[in-house]
Amino acid sequence: MEIEAHNRAMMRLVQAVQELSLARTLDKVMQIVRTVARELTGADGATFVLRDGDKCYYADEDAIQPLWKGMRFPLTACISGWAMLNKDNAVIPDIYQDPRIPADAYRPTFVKSLAMVPIRSSAPIGAIGNYWAEYHHPDAQQVSLLQALADATSVTMENLQVYAELERRVQERTRDLEEANRSLESFSYTVSHDLRAPLRAIDGFSRMLEPGPYKDRIQQAGQRMGGLIENLLDLARYARAEVQRRQVDLSDIAAQIANRLEAPIDIEANMTTECDRELLSVALENLLSNACKYSSKQAEPHIEFSRTTRDGQTVYYVRDNGAGFDMEKAQKLFTPFQRMHTQSEFPGTGVGLATVHKIITRHGGAIWAESAVGQGTTFYFTLSSPPIVAWDSPVLSSTAATPAAPGRE
Repeated sequence: MEIEAHNRAMMRLVQAVQELSLARTLDKVMQIVRTVARELTGADGATFVLRDGDKCYYADEDAIQPLWKGMRFPLTACISGWAMLNKDNAVIPDIYQDPRIPADAYRPTFVKSLAMVPIRSSAPIGAIGNYWAEYHHPDAQQVSLLQALADATSVTMENLQVYAELERRVQERTRDLEEANRSLESFSYTVSHDLRAPLRAIDGFSRMLEPGPYKDRIQQAGQRMGGLIENLLDLARYARAEVQRRQVDLSDIAAQIANRLEAPIDIEANMTTECDRELLSVALENLLSNACKYSSKQAEPHIEFSRTTRDGQTVYYVRDNGAGFDMEKAQKLFTPFQRMHTQSEFPGTGVGLATVHKIITRHGGAIWAESAVGQGTTFYFTLSSPPIVAWDSPVLSSTAATPAAPGRE
């Protein structure tokens, strides 16, 4: 019978440890411990005591009659304090025969015997007390079970501190992101209203000028500025857009873009994936239009949109045989306003690839490039975790320590 009782107690202790591992509040921890402590030892009452500076705080209890819940006593004036100060358990068969017991505090209670164990032996942060209404001498096995419960409790309480710190950091991060979004919205408003107004005035007055090179240059600069504003607003909008994933045929999107661009693009069929259709349409529009632009001076332009597999992950790519760029200078490829080519060579605002990068990273993916001057460029991207890059050719990833190159927009 003793073996069966011990096995039941051990099973209950294991169950309690599992319950404690799922607890996320101190109240839940105390609820579990106060109940299990009684079950493990057959006690008539149990208390959960916390160390509060130089006081013992009787935070919770489960007993046949009220004990000291909510009260505080000096560490040196109670047995729970003794257990914490001495980092040891106390087993007292007769409380009125032990000088460590403040008898007057116990006379109104049912308690005649007790066992007290510290929570965390090395630096106690509390104690668990068990009490009996009849004279009882807890055996070594009962005390051992109670101490094991206290040890599991200490681990859980330490974890609670970790969870609380993580939650605090998450809340701070959330506040930072909310503030960043507010700043971004303010920036978008400023760009949209405060910059467009003088731009409209410049355009209006330029139309009053006599035809000539200065008028043309003013209007061209105004148009470029207007395009830049639109691109900045797009970048701000896509930076905070909610990603709504669903099954999307990227091949179909690319074909529609190719028709609009009136460009012969080799597109692999049936490239379906889970993504945000609107956002990926914008990303592909930028990548394919870039490929068309930078290969426009080739005698036989060739543009390809396809996919491959790297380390078990699907990697999409847009490849052209255009102007290319020097990878040694590829430091800020996805940074706004960074361009490799002059406006006269290939016009653009330098915002397109920054927008693509934002969209891809919003999907949890990565984007990187391979290029060589005069030999074209290939942009690779994933729509989930970035792959492990271990290729022979030089590759710069959007998540690498050194970002990829300026020069494309």
